[in-house]
Amino acid sequence: MANSIFLGRLNNDERKELVNRLWTIQKGKCFITGKDIDLQLHEGQLDIDHIVPLTNGGKDDESNFALTFSYANRSKQAADLNLARINWQFKTLCDELQHSDNRNPNLTDVLNLYGGAKHKLKFYMHGDKVRFSYAEIGKVEVIELPVYTDTLSNEQYFFTLLPIQYVFHDDKINPRSIGSNVSKLLAEFYKGNPQLHISLGYVENEIDGLSEVKLFDGQHKAAAQIMLGIKNIPVRIFVNPDKEKIKKTNLNAGTTLKQVAFDKSVQRHLGSTLYQDRIEHYQKQVNLSPDDFSFSEKVLINFYKGESREMKRYIIDSVKDGITYGEDNKLREYIDMGGRAKEKPLSYSTIEKTFYSFFIYPDALETNIDYRLEEGKNPRDLEKKQIIRLMNIIADVILVGKYDFDIGTYRIENRIQQGENIDWNHVVGYRMMKEEIIYSWLKYILDVITMYYAQNGKAVYGRRDFFQTELPDQLWLNIENFIINLSNLPLWKSREFSSTLFGGKQVYAFWKNIFETGKSTQGEMVLATPLDINKMILPMGC
Repeated sequence: MANSIFLGRLNNDERKELVNRLWTIQKGKCFITGKDIDLQLHEGQLDIDHIVPLTNGGKDDESNFALTFSYANRSKQAADLNLARINWQFKTLCDELQHSDNRNPNLTDVLNLYGGAKHKLKFYMHGDKVRFSYAEIGKVEVIELPVYTDTLSNEQYFFTLLPIQYVFHDDKINPRSIGSNVSKLLAEFYKGNPQLHISLGYVENEIDGLSEVKLFDGQHKAAAQIMLGIKNIPVRIFVNPDKEKIKKTNLNAGTTLKQVAFDKSVQRHLGSTLYQDRIEHYQKQVNLSPDDFSFSEKVLINFYKGESREMKRYIIDSVKDGITYGEDNKLREYIDMGGRAKEKPLSYSTIEKTFYSFFIYPDALETNIDYRLEEGKNPRDLEKKQIIRLMNIIADVILVGKYDFDIGTYRIENRIQQGENIDWNHVVGYRMMKEEIIYSWLKYILDVITMYYAQNGKAVYGRRDFFQTELPDQLWLNIENFIINLSNLPLWKSREFSSTLFGGKQVYAFWKNIFETGKSTQGEMVLATPLDINKMILPMGC
C-alpha cells in the first residue's frame, strides 16, 4: 500500500469519506480487478494506493488515488496501477482459457478481447504500388503505398499502420502462445520505450481482392501494444508470399538460428505442420487424391532427398505433437511447455527426454501411412494412443487429485526442512516427476514390457517399437501395478531425505544406483531392497 503523507494525515472519518468518493468515481469496482466492491462486506480488505507511483512522478493527492482489493494490490507485478490493471486482465484471460480449454492465450484471444480481427483487407496491386482503404471502420480514404521486392528472396512487401480490426493471427506458421513474459513488454512500452522490431504479416489475393492480414511474427509485441490501448499496429506485410518458405524460415529462426526463444513444444508443432504440408505436396506431385495415403514414411523421405534429415525430424515431431496435444492426455495439464514456471511438476523438455526418447520408434516406417488405419491397428496411431494411455496411468496414480498447483514446485524441500507441513501426496508427485528421477524409474517400464514378452516366449530385447502394436491387457495391468507400488515406496514421504536425496539436482546415475542397489552412491540406505520387477508388477499386498 502507498507510503503517503496525504493519507497519513487523515483521521478515520476522513479516510472513510475518501473511500466512499473513490468507490463512487470507480462505479463500485476495484481499480485493478474490475470486480464489485461491497463497502460493508469488504471493509478491512481494501487499499488506497497511488495510481502513478510517487517514484514515477505521481502526485500525493486525491486525484492520483484509487481503491483496490488488498489481495490484488499487494500481489500486483507492476507498481503503476494502470499497468497492474492490464496485467490483471491478461491473467484473467489466462485463467479462463486454462479452465475452459487447458491452454494459454494466443494473439487471436487478445485480439478478440480488445475488438480486433474483424475485417478482411480489400487491396489491389498497381505495378509497384498497393492500394486499399479501411472503409469498414469508416476510413474511406484510399491509401497508396510503395511495394518493395526483396532481392534475395524475391518476396514483395509493404509497410503500414494497420488498425487492429484488420489484424489476424496465423497459428499454423507461428503457434506460439502469449506467455507471462508479455508483462515485461507491457512495462517496456508503458515507459515510452520504442518498439524496435515491427510485426510481420502477409496477405493473399482472394475473391474480390479480400484477404485477412495474418501476423506470423512479433505477436508478443503486437499483443502488448493492443493491451496498452494502441489501435494501429505497425506491420511489414508480405504480398502473396511463398508460405512454405515462410514456415521453414520461421522454424529455422526458432531452432537452428535461435533468433527467438521457441519452446520445444512449439518447434514440434511447427515440424508437424511442415510434415502435413510435405504429404499434401507429395500427393499433388504424384497425382494422388487428398485421401490417398498409400505411401510410406520412407517413400516420403526418398522423395524429399535434399532434406531427408529434416523429413525424419518432421515425422517424429508429428508423433510428439499428436501425443502432447491429444485430447485425452491427462498428463498435459501437469506439463509446463515453456519450462520456466513454478506451478507444474514437469517440463516439456523432461517429457522429450523420457517418454518420447524411450517409447517413440525413431526410424521411418516402410508400411503405408494408412496401413490398418480402419482397423485401429495403424502403427503410428497405436504408438500415440498407447503412450498417452501410459501417461494417463501415471497421471491418475501420482498426480490427479493429489498434486496441488497452488503449492507448486518452488523451494519444496527447503520448506519441508523448515518444518512446513506440505501434503505428502503433493510431495510424492513433485519428487517422482523430477527429471533425473522420472528418467530413472520410467526406464523400468521397458523392462516390465520386455519381461512380459520374454515370459511368453517372444524375443524382444532391444526393440524400440513396442507401442506400435497393441499391448495385452495383462501387460497394462503389470505396468499399472508397477507404478502404484513404486509410488507407495516410503522414500517419497521421507522428511529426512529432504536435505540429502532430494535437496538438489542429482545426475541420472545417482538414482539408477538407488533403484538397482537400494543405496545412494554415498552408501545411504534408501530402499529396503533393490527394485524387483517380479514383485513390483503384482497387486499391492501380494
